[in-house]
Amino acid sequence: MKETPLSNCERRFLLRAIEEKKRLDGRQTYDYRNIKISFGTDYGCCIVELGKTRVLGQVSCELVSPKLNRATEGILFFNLELSQMAAPAFEPGRQSDLLVKLNRLLERCLRNSKCIDTESLCVVAGEKVWQIRVDLHLLNHDGNIIDAASIAAIVALCHFRRPDVSVQGDEVTLYTPEERDPVPLSIHHMPICVSFAFFQQGTYLLVDPNEREERVMDGLLVIAMNKHREICTIQSSGGIMLLKDQVLRCSKIAGVKVLEITELIQKALENDRKVRKEGGKYGFAESIASQRITAFKMEKAPIDTSDVEEKAEEIIAEAEPPLEVVSNPVLWTPGTAQIGEGVENSWGDLEDSEKEEEDEDGTDEAIILDSIKMDT
Repeated sequence: MKETPLSNCERRFLLRAIEEKKRLDGRQTYDYRNIKISFGTDYGCCIVELGKTRVLGQVSCELVSPKLNRATEGILFFNLELSQMAAPAFEPGRQSDLLVKLNRLLERCLRNSKCIDTESLCVVAGEKVWQIRVDLHLLNHDGNIIDAASIAAIVALCHFRRPDVSVQGDEVTLYTPEERDPVPLSIHHMPICVSFAFFQQGTYLLVDPNEREERVMDGLLVIAMNKHREICTIQSSGGIMLLKDQVLRCSKIAGVKVLEITELIQKALENDRKVRKEGGKYGFAESIASQRITAFKMEKAPIDTSDVEEKAEEIIAEAEPPLEVVSNPVLWTPGTAQIGEGVENSWGDLEDSEKEEEDEDGTDEAIILDSIKMDT
């Protein structure tokens, strides 16, 4: 199913608003949407919300044989899925060009930048290494998928804990979480993608475009950077020509945004670690419960009831007396009466055939009464 195209009126309205430095959601040119990070009950499971764009991240691991050319390094695998639930335009069971491009960009951002120490994932050189798999599911699409996916991937990797192992000779022992505490991954830095949308051949620039703005943009520039201002990868798409000054300005903006997002990630991880250590409630259900509105939970509001009687008397005294309404009974037929407004019978008088039937019924009743009297 193809996505619904924008009308010419919507397109002109969006471009006109961008020229006047206005956005539909009220943001400024360089503003990000609100970022919310929530963790599941298991380690390595998180949901990242970038505005209305929502991505679920899940990390898993298993012991496998290493690659032949890298016998002492673990394996990292990234997989992003665009479900039909996120947007009707995504077709199930088919890899689109957008999905292939996003997966390659994620691999360059996270795996090729060496953000994780893959040598620490080696258990037995040439025989057993850890394979770390990062599965990302797009739950809702409202633009800027790559930024939300990169944040969800690095958050899930930082939150993940792998089982502890021990090697004695040729024997490898895998411990459960009850026997030994799981071990976190060795992460060197946090690369995060920042997207820039260009309009009218690079004349106008927006940070974190939403779904409507992505439809009318001419090109997109994605810069992956860590908080040390080290560029991990950079990619331009859309066929636009960018000047050197434009790329340098985008890199400076990305450095500021990445520093803010990294602080937010570290704060979220620290809060989750503190809650788990203190034995409090955690998980997706706890993060959603505060947003739910029910009829069984109401906040108490203080009410002053000291002068209720006086106020009631004042209201009664100032109120106008009610008008006297006398209902006149309406006599429609002898023996019946109706009070209030009524409508006369719309059937009219009885027809001649009905009158004849009533007369016949009356004569039959009279004959029956006479016979009863004679019998008595």
